[in-house]
Amino acid sequence: MWTNIYCGPAPTPPAIWRHWNLDPWLILALVVLFAVHAATLKRETDGGAQRLCLAGAWSLAALLFVSPLCALTSALFSARIGHHVLLVAGVAPLLVLALPRRLRLTPSRPTGQIAVLAAAHAAIVWLWHAPLPYAAALSDTALYWVMELSLLISAVLLWRAVLSPAAGLGAVVAALIATVAQMGLLGALITFARTPLYEAHFLTAEPWGLSALEDQQLAGLIMWIPAAAPYAIAGLLLVARQLVPSSSAARVR
Repeated sequence: MWTNIYCGPAPTPPAIWRHWNLDPWLILALVVLFAVHAATLKRETDGGAQRLCLAGAWSLAALLFVSPLCALTSALFSARIGHHVLLVAGVAPLLVLALPRRLRLTPSRPTGQIAVLAAAHAAIVWLWHAPLPYAAALSDTALYWVMELSLLISAVLLWRAVLSPAAGLGAVVAALIATVAQMGLLGALITFARTPLYEAHFLTAEPWGLSALEDQQLAGLIMWIPAAAPYAIAGLLLVARQLVPSSSAARVR
């Protein structure tokens, strides 16, 4: 039976709350990165919202990697998918919103970059949720962190381009729709697979009241439906931001 080398063996429900990840190198990295990030906001004149996003981003990162959720991902593929969704659609946009203004600005013409970044992020998402690369990442600590960091970094770059004031609305909406579509397609493929695909969870889901196939179906549904919400909300807010000034101008005229 496969074991997640980094997060440890799959816990049973009664023991889950004893499985905190107290890796000192991880905790040191989170503390240092939080401190460095917070220091970049000292010169911001109106950084209240940024500091709120800062606290949210790093608190969510700690939840994902320090709390028993890390161990739960060893047991349930659905927990792993939830973990990755929170990483790319929760931590990543919060980190971007918490950046100082000078770091949030992308080149003056980022529209052409958005399609490339969306495609690269999609390729990384599909790569690490294919059965063989996924199993390899669970069996090697270095590869596990390559998986996690590549998902996060590609998501941060995509969100930074999407949230850039210089980005064209059409390109942004197209990138968000494409991201929702590719995640939905991957989720659907996982949901409707007739057999379990992820060997690491063939036996570990049973103590949680799920068969391996049911756990896999739940994972697919999480990627298919809830994962789309942050991208849809972002698209609606960006469209609304474009329409509000136009409405105000119309009232003035």
